[in-house]
Amino acid sequence: MISSRFTSTLFTTALFLLPVAAQYYKIDSPDAIRASSQTLAYDLMLQYKGNQSGEIPGILPGPPADGKGPYYWWEGGAMMGTYIDYWKLTGDSTYNKVVIQGMLHQVGENKNYMPSNHTMSLGNDDQGFWGLSAMLAAENKFPDPPTDQPQWLALAQAVWNTQADPSRYDKTCGGGLRWQIPFSNQGYGYKNTIANGIFFNMGARLARYTKNDTYAQRAEEAWDWMWDRNYIDHKTWAAYDGAHVDKNCTDVNKATFSYNAGVLVQGAAFMYNYTDGNAKWKTAVDGLLGYTLKNFFPNGIAYEVPCEGSNGQGTCTPDMLSFKGYVHRWLSVITQVAPYTRETILPILRKSTEAAVKQCTGGQTGRQCGFYWNLGKFVDPAIDRTTGAGEVMNVLAAVSSLLIDETGPPVTNGTGGTSQGNPNAGGRDNGERPLKPITMADKAGAGFVTFLMLGGAVGTFVWMSAFD
Repeated sequence: MISSRFTSTLFTTALFLLPVAAQYYKIDSPDAIRASSQTLAYDLMLQYKGNQSGEIPGILPGPPADGKGPYYWWEGGAMMGTYIDYWKLTGDSTYNKVVIQGMLHQVGENKNYMPSNHTMSLGNDDQGFWGLSAMLAAENKFPDPPTDQPQWLALAQAVWNTQADPSRYDKTCGGGLRWQIPFSNQGYGYKNTIANGIFFNMGARLARYTKNDTYAQRAEEAWDWMWDRNYIDHKTWAAYDGAHVDKNCTDVNKATFSYNAGVLVQGAAFMYNYTDGNAKWKTAVDGLLGYTLKNFFPNGIAYEVPCEGSNGQGTCTPDMLSFKGYVHRWLSVITQVAPYTRETILPILRKSTEAAVKQCTGGQTGRQCGFYWNLGKFVDPAIDRTTGAGEVMNVLAAVSSLLIDETGPPVTNGTGGTSQGNPNAGGRDNGERPLKPITMADKAGAGFVTFLMLGGAVGTFVWMSAFD
């Protein structure tokens, strides 16, 4: 009798040997890129149910604990950001109403992206991804919400304010944000790079947009804290994952993920732009960019080092299956705010995108996208238990970002930005305390009180609970 392992191997090998379908997507001209982007955007929207009757706007099917699907709350916010960039890059407004509906539906009672039905599993990084998409909407001049609704800039400020408050950005380890917000959650005792990297990134972008230097000061404080705690390797510029509060954040977990490096290098590029080319930030951009391209684009093709594997059977979670797209988008914008990087970044993004579309030959349509770009052929997601939304979102981001040279840089309130801000936005987490205006000495923010008593739920990276 043939062993199950041998049978599985034969099955997998047979799938790899199936005839390769013709490449569906073309990227050899701006018109071809737009056409391919439109089809990818359509296919990604098939993964989204929030615009259907009886479904919840703004989120992908999930969370896993409820048996509704493999996606956590934050990834819906990341998907909204992908469509906001898609609109700017292609000019296609087909999905704008869906995005506005989803972005506004998830703002929560205090309009700070902390909806009560997600607070039990809420991480600073989760909230931060929604804040990044709101910031992007302001920078891209995405259509403003109705005047009786919170505005994009105010929403980004609200997220930043809640995280900047000392009750959130606390004194343990000398500063920094914890991964999780409720103390009952696994991950509350862990201060990770993505939460602090998003805070740094958003502060840099708010400083540039508003010209309020307090944001830049706090962004630099967050950067210096990560640097001093060796979250960023001083020799290689590797961006590590995080460390534990009970070890005074000295036990740095040296797992590396592309979105950690990506969010940091983009934040550094915005600081470079805001400070008119300050040497500190150019050094940071150069170091992180070199590390990112060398380690996460081997042979010029996006590759998720810690989990992708080499044979189309990796260990990436549904979260990790979406990282390539964010990095493509973030790197493309760096070429606009730090233009000297253009000749380094754009050829690699094009080569990576060529590999991405080459493997989008699966499914009944002949255009389904997988995750393993470096293999040059489609690997059926059923083999590796991958899920679909992350894969197509990655390719949509990569393809549409090829149009970056046809659009202007992110706007500010002095270069055409229309989104209205509110430096007091966010409020206390339970909505009880009004905030005074943000100043150089007094950082507007919000504490967290009521939901600290809520039960624990594992946050975005289930696997990370082993470290807590």
